[in-house]
Amino acid sequence: MSYPTIGQLEREISQRISSLYHEKLGQRPSQIICHFFNKEIVISLENSVTQTERILLDEGNEILAEQVRSSLEKIIKPQLQNLIEELIGKPVIDLISNTNLVTGRTGIIVVLNQLPEVRNPESIPKGNLKNLAD
Repeated sequence: MSYPTIGQLEREISQRISSLYHEKLGQRPSQIICHFFNKEIVISLENSVTQTERILLDEGNEILAEQVRSSLEKIIKPQLQNLIEELIGKPVIDLISNTNLVTGRTGIIVVLNQLPEVRNPESIPKGNLKNLAD
């Protein structure tokens, strides 16, 4: 079996998250950065706020915009977790996300039990290679 490189896996996660946001929220982030760090994946999304949220903010309805975002994150969180678990073939222990409605950025931290199988595990910053054998 041929495993992907860590870069290929990071790109695939980014592309799939972009598609998920477009399909479910009608908003394709302009940029997604995804990096593995040890047993964590850090994902940054630019321009992830929906048009509805921006309209609410522009009209001074910050609290309603925050409630909308909170509801959207509750809906999309399990879908993000399933997508990542499917791509990396490992369970996700925790998925933490937060969106800054003013800057339009979303940050996601994914905590893993173990690293995925990749061709170049030494490329994962602070990767603990002995965990690959677990």
